[in-house]
Order: sequence, then structure tokens, then C-alpha cells
Amino acid sequence: MEGEGITQLKRGISYIGIVVPKITLDLYEGNERGDQPTLNIQGYILISPLTDKFMDFNSRLEYAHRMALISDDIYKSAVKNCYGNYLDIDTANSLCVNSLHQYEQCTCRINLDNILEPFCDENDPMPDCQEAFEKVVTVWANNEVVQQSLNIRQGKTGRFEELNNTMHYQQGKNDTFCYSYDIFSSFPYHKKLSTKNCKSLIMSGDHDMTFPYVGVEQWIASLNLSVEIPWNPFYVDDQVGGYATKYVQNNYSLTYATVKGAGHLVPHYKPRETIVLVERWFSSQTYSSDS
Repeated sequence: MEGEGITQLKRGISYIGIVVPKITLDLYEGNERGDQPTLNIQGYILISPLTDKFMDFNSRLEYAHRMALISDDIYKSAVKNCYGNYLDIDTANSLCVNSLHQYEQCTCRINLDNILEPFCDENDPMPDCQEAFEKVVTVWANNEVVQQSLNIRQGKTGRFEELNNTMHYQQGKNDTFCYSYDIFSSFPYHKKLSTKNCKSLIMSGDHDMTFPYVGVEQWIASLNLSVEIPWNPFYVDDQVGGYATKYVQNNYSLTYATVKGAGHLVPHYKPRETIVLVERWFSSQTYSSDS
């Protein structure tokens, strides 16, 4: 198989963490069935992934405590009264409701994509935040002069959008005409991939509260892999760029890294650190597939 077929490396960021593990597993299983062409699968990379729609969102409360966004008292009260479930709230449990109300008061004006950046208030005429930049980009992309300069043929495209909001995930969102939210958790696919000759790289920004590193660490721990390289810093230009650890199980390996100072879009906030992590991961691979 080596040197033949088509080399494949699947990668994704944010919500695509739900999709990529399933596609990657399908490719492995296609090889095992003898589907053609045979694919030389190298592995997959995920950045700030959504993996489990309960675990990732539920981990926000613990993350808020670790980052000093809520006090010890609020955190301990929520843990005691909500029994580890901060999403599916029993409204009859007034103690839990009160604890989570305090949590919401402390975090409702925090920018989830990067807790250090300004919260985007739509009532602010000149908000200094990523969301405002996205709106400006959309206006720019739909400007007739801009489109003429880019040689875009008039009448051949619809309206340009910075994000495809028809597929934007929200907790409990119903299926749309073009997309089904039928995968609640991609963890089972990660679990099956851990039995393959497969390499994975997962990275999180340590200032991302959208899908916090806390939840990522929880599902990685549930894979029950052995630690090959313990948690330690990696360096960029002689400065700590973040921290990484490597897990193994037979022919499977998972490298997990947190990027210091990065928000949800890790390559946007820390491009140099992202490149260093990816290049180191590639250089450590032995390129073969169990087909």
C-alpha cells in the first residue's frame, strides 16, 4: 500500500470536530472493505473541537472557575447542588438554579471565543470585537467595486457571507433543510479510531471558553490511553508557546496541546505556535496505513 493510493489527512476546527472523526473512521473502514481507490490515511488534526454536546458545554462552569471568572463559593455551590449537570437544569431545584444564576451573572458579558477580548455589544455603534470585524468583512465582500476588482462576474453569485449560519450549532437546534444534527457526540468515533494505525493532533486555546480545554481533556481521559510523553511545555522563539502531551495505544497515538494565550480560533490568535505544533507533529510521524 505504501506509495500507492491517495494520501489523506483529515483536519477540522470548532464544530467540524463533530464531523471529522466520523469521516476519518469511514475512510479506514472503506479500506478494510476493499473500497477503491485505497487511501493512505495518515490521521487527523482537530483544533478547538466540539466533541460531545453535553461534555463540552457543561465544562464551561469548571473552566470559568479555573480562570477566576467565578468565585470558589459559586463553583462549590453549583457542584454541590447541580450534581455535575449545569445544562439540563431541574427548575424545581432552586439551589442549583440560584448557583447557575450567579454563574451567568459573572460570565454573561464574557467573550467566549477569547475571554481576554472585549465582549461584543450589538448596541455599541463601534464595538471592538471579532464579531464586528466579521460584519465589516461581509459588507466589504458584497461591495460592487470590490467584486469588480476581484473579477467576480456580476449576477453569478448570491450574497457573500462570512459564516454559513444555516449550519451554526446551537444547543438543541433542530435539523435544517440542508443539515441534520444527528451526531450528538463524536467520542465513539475517536474510541474506534484508537484501535487503528492512526495518528491524531488535538489542540486548544487556553483562553477559549466556547469549547474549553477542560472538556477536551475529559473526553481524552475517557479513551484510557497510556501516556508516552508527559505534559510539558513547547517553545517558540525560546518562549513557552503552550503545553503538550502524547498518548499511545498500540499503533494509535494522540498528541494533545494547549496554546498559551490563544482563543477559539487558535491559528488566528497564535499562528506561529500553531505552525510549530503541526510541523513537529508531522516530523514525528511514520507514514504508513493499516489499510
